[in-house]
Amino acid sequence: MEALTLGPEGTYSHRAATAVADEVSFAESMTAVIEAVASGEYERGVVPVENSTDGSVNESLDAFVEYDVAIVRELITPIRHALLAQGPEFSVVASHAQALAQCRGYLEAHYPNAELEAVASTARGVERARGDAGVAGIGHPGNAGDDLVVLAEDIQDQSSNATRFVAIAPASQRTEAGSKTSFIVNPGVDYPGLLLEMLEPFAERDINLTRVESRPTGERLGDYVFHIDVAAGLYEERTGEALEAIENIAKDGWVRRLGSYDRETVL
Repeated sequence: MEALTLGPEGTYSHRAATAVADEVSFAESMTAVIEAVASGEYERGVVPVENSTDGSVNESLDAFVEYDVAIVRELITPIRHALLAQGPEFSVVASHAQALAQCRGYLEAHYPNAELEAVASTARGVERARGDAGVAGIGHPGNAGDDLVVLAEDIQDQSSNATRFVAIAPASQRTEAGSKTSFIVNPGVDYPGLLLEMLEPFAERDINLTRVESRPTGERLGDYVFHIDVAAGLYEERTGEALEAIENIAKDGWVRRLGSYDRETVL
């Protein structure tokens, strides 16, 4: 099986994808990954959806609204950031914007005068460092290779930093088996107490909500869709009853069941 994920080789997305497929190909954005899986071009895709320090990855969430796919696995990857360079002297630190944010305290304390350069991925930052002695990259220490020096390891501000990835498949492979479920609600209406009304069916059935987030639809100011994760599988009767209640509330909009899945950790 071949999986598509955010490239180039050496990203944390790549590390997560190796747990899903023997062959891994790369795209330049999370949206491109989700679009390719939705079209059936790839059997699997792996995209980040949440980081314990920086929160949700909005590009992935927005693409789940635009393209119909199934979530089939959840992958938790501990983030180990290292500072990689050709030597100790450099003036630029390049990495993904989230990695730069996750290491902000360390960089301010040790390299306050360095210019921070946001690039498409941590691996791109390491590539920049490999090609320019004046640039350091932030990435996994295993990406140093023979031509870069690991100047410091575990430079992330939070030692418990981890990123949540999901493995996605074409919508036809959606399953009801799993301990967690993700879905999206576009209620099609707006009135006081709407969110509370949508959450009550889960509280009444003792279903724990593990994430609730709103994102603008992009159609009109004030229109939102809600991304909701619950600690229950679609195979459970209580989950089906709760979602049926949500669908009645959102009868002027829509509810998309992304599927049920289980969690695993990828080092």
